[in-house]
Amino acid sequence: MSEPKPPTPTPGDTYKGWLFKWTNYIKGYQRRWFVLSNGLLSYYRTQAEMGHTCRGTINLATANIAVEDSCNFVISNGGAQTYHLKASSEVERQRWITALELAKAKAVRMQAESDDSGDECPAVPPTSGQGGSCRNSEVQSTLRTLSSKVEDLNTCNDLIVKHGSALQRSLSELEGLRVGGDMGEKMRQVTERATLFRITSNAMINACRDFLSLAQSHSKRWQKALQVERDQRIRLEETLEQLAKQHNHLERAFRGATVLPPSFSNPALGNKGGGSGKGDASDEDDDNEFFDAMEDPAEFITVPADPKYHRRSGSNVSGISSETGMDDQSVNFDELSLASNPESPQPLELEPVRQRRTRIPDKPNYYLNLWSIMKNCIGKELSKIPMPVNFNEPISMLQRLSEDLEYYELLDKAAKCQSSLEQMCYVAAFTVSSYSTTVHRTGKPFNPLLGETFELDRLNECGYRSLCEQVSHHPPAAAHHAMSEKGWTLRQEITLASKFRGKYLSIMPLGSIQCLFDKSNNHYSWKKVTTTVHNIIVGKLWIDQSGEIDVVNHKTGDRCHLKFAPYSYFSRDVPRKVTGVVTDKDGKAHYVLSGTWDEKMEFSRIMQSSKGENGTEGKQRTVYQTLKAKEIWRKNPLPEGAENMYFFSSLALTLNEPEEGVAPTDSRRRPDQRLMEDGRWDEANAEKQRIEEKQRSVRREREREAVKAASSPEEAVCEDSVNDSPLKTDAVETGTEANEVSDESAHPDNYQALWFEKFDDPDSGETLHIYKGGYWEAKDQGSWDMCPDIF
Repeated sequence: MSEPKPPTPTPGDTYKGWLFKWTNYIKGYQRRWFVLSNGLLSYYRTQAEMGHTCRGTINLATANIAVEDSCNFVISNGGAQTYHLKASSEVERQRWITALELAKAKAVRMQAESDDSGDECPAVPPTSGQGGSCRNSEVQSTLRTLSSKVEDLNTCNDLIVKHGSALQRSLSELEGLRVGGDMGEKMRQVTERATLFRITSNAMINACRDFLSLAQSHSKRWQKALQVERDQRIRLEETLEQLAKQHNHLERAFRGATVLPPSFSNPALGNKGGGSGKGDASDEDDDNEFFDAMEDPAEFITVPADPKYHRRSGSNVSGISSETGMDDQSVNFDELSLASNPESPQPLELEPVRQRRTRIPDKPNYYLNLWSIMKNCIGKELSKIPMPVNFNEPISMLQRLSEDLEYYELLDKAAKCQSSLEQMCYVAAFTVSSYSTTVHRTGKPFNPLLGETFELDRLNECGYRSLCEQVSHHPPAAAHHAMSEKGWTLRQEITLASKFRGKYLSIMPLGSIQCLFDKSNNHYSWKKVTTTVHNIIVGKLWIDQSGEIDVVNHKTGDRCHLKFAPYSYFSRDVPRKVTGVVTDKDGKAHYVLSGTWDEKMEFSRIMQSSKGENGTEGKQRTVYQTLKAKEIWRKNPLPEGAENMYFFSSLALTLNEPEEGVAPTDSRRRPDQRLMEDGRWDEANAEKQRIEEKQRSVRREREREAVKAASSPEEAVCEDSVNDSPLKTDAVETGTEANEVSDESAHPDNYQALWFEKFDDPDSGETLHIYKGGYWEAKDQGSWDMCPDIF
């Protein structure tokens, strides 16, 4: 009795511990980790399994609890599930029996209340004007909690009576015994029953203490409830008065405008959004929730955080949510104050937003034997395999690269973040979102010609501009630059290395992607993962992404490690799963990201981390206790009929739309690509061959001039001028004729990009092409004399 004992289970609390469970006649009893919570008894092989694998669960509301002997007991729900359990001692067994009986009584009560209250309390969603209803609902919830505690006291009282009677019987038997051999055994029984009585009494005391604590804390809260309601009513009246004034000012300020931006087409709606962004009182209940354990990779698992880490600030709003909460719904009050100023100048008439196309011609049903083309190309790079347009999609690689900006809103939100760690979460979600368009896209983009460009001007609609240029042919490399009015710049240079392996095709993107934010000067960089196209020969084509990405903030040292799990027929994980951890420069984890690269991503704040037990491969896993996960990104639905339009997204449908004023080298002007989009594939293949032959003839001419320059040193100056001329871009070859091009004649150093220049980044240590300016100015002036004729 002098040994230290584990804490006695209190009514309503989660109870955990080790028990031995009967498995079969071969293995007998095996040690398992049991968790009792919310009327459910679950068990796991180890504590670390709590985050992802539950071996079994039984509902105590319909279960029977029976004691077999001093250490064994049985839990059964009528035959479907039966657990034969054994504790390490009789005292430990009684602790579990007490906790199970309390949990069963509470579960039966809750089930009865839910059945009885179905017709009595109709569910009416609260509105913004039902603050009193929310407060009344909170009081009713507290009363139900107190009532539950009273029922726990009654259950504990019954148990005390039960164990007290047993103790009394043992004492009576002890008095009738003569001193002898039976005396020691009876003394042991009396001692154990006294211990059990003490355990039950402690549970009764703890239940009384909880009841008293709840009553004291909520009594003070109820006293303040009336005053809080009065203060809220006064604040609402003042807010309504301010909104009415702002409404009046907005109508005056925009009365002279003939075309209004969409955000001000309904001023009352905009003001409502501003009011809701002031303080989300409706999120108070959400702050008390903690997310359930989810599927995680072998490196770490996540479990719900202890509520002690979730403290409220003085304003009754979660302090943690103030750090992780998003202000996307808030209104820019500087803009509102400017608009509400009667003395401010009248806005000019705005240009209407251009309506982009929502459909392209349906894909023709052409059949072509892929094996007849690919059987002699195993082991070669994809750029050196002659491919007809039948396997292409009607956009170029430059346009495909611009599709990374489909979820540019993530970078807009990141630019507004005050915390660099939170900003890292948005940047990491942006890196994952760029793969969402590839899940059904099995077509191959057109290989860009050297010097080919593509612009994506969404300045009026989305606030950003983008420019791509093919800056190298061997190896093929494309440079991309995007700049937003929201304060971010994205630049990347991607070189593709691809290998055909017979059954599948691997595409390994090389090069670096960088994102810079003007306000914080944070500089992020990362690289892409490997894309694999399966079932090249037999079966339906499908695409998978696999590998790891390290997103690094070179200014602060923050890092996000993302892992793209490869698909496996034998894995129980969700397909296309992505997990990640955001750490600071010291290696301390702050956020966990999880989701899939084709659907959505969520992030949650880490409150505590600890080392768990070793996994199946002997690697020690980290256990993260996190708050409730919040969705940070979700894939946009595909347009109607996308399966007949190459599974293009809404953005991809607009990329090859004809547009006036673009450069002569723009991908929209490619004749073979345009013919393919129109469904004229035979003509597209013929046009593709014409372009390739044109490139070959220009290349041969340049090689002859290079030979002359090498043999005549006095002609070297002239040759240099030829190399620097725009005509040199005509020497580009597409994938079909690449077998005839030598590395010497198409060395990337021989070509000077028109709109980009090489740059050695001191932060990341990468060498890449960055935008040197001049394109948009040339477009405004309509002067494209410097552009070569590559089509």
